[in-house]
Amino acid sequence: MAAGKDEAPIRIRKYANRRLYNTASSSYVTLADLAQLVRDGVEFTVEDAKSGEDLTRATLTQIIVDEEQSGANLLPVSLLRRIISMYRDNAGWMLPAYLEQSMEWFAANQDAMRREVERAYGPGLSFGPLDDIGKRNMALFEQTMRMWNPFGAAKPEPKDDPPAAGGELQEMRDEIARMQERLDALAGRTDD
Repeated sequence: MAAGKDEAPIRIRKYANRRLYNTASSSYVTLADLAQLVRDGVEFTVEDAKSGEDLTRATLTQIIVDEEQSGANLLPVSLLRRIISMYRDNAGWMLPAYLEQSMEWFAANQDAMRREVERAYGPGLSFGPLDDIGKRNMALFEQTMRMWNPFGAAKPEPKDDPPAAGGELQEMRDEIARMQERLDALAGRTDD
């Protein structure tokens, strides 16, 4: 039973013995089952069976940990370190919105990017251009964090970053404009 957009999310109850119970199917499930629900686009919440506390975020995080431990390795160590450092940063409040927006952009453009990479490099080859996009996004994010964190400790600029002067904002705008042009060109090629 899948929860549609107009239906309430499926309730998963977590018991003290760490077992998960799907109230919609009246059956016990595993984290792997919940991961499959996510892949299938099924909305669910996880709650503590005794207290009713919402455990959805912790459960989804555990699914990510399990996927990473199984060898998926989608999250580079440098990204994990940056995320951890943001927990005590006074600009950390921006990270969730940034990550969510980035993932929405990636999902919306994933098929078009995959087709473009396969066209350029052949099926099954490296996604090098996507790595470049990710690196540019991370650099842009770091620049934004420095701009929005005027009270934080000053960090030395990496040698390949532009100088932190008045022109940095214009450089960021230019990079966004170039990225938009590439997206528009990519979308134009995939509409044919």
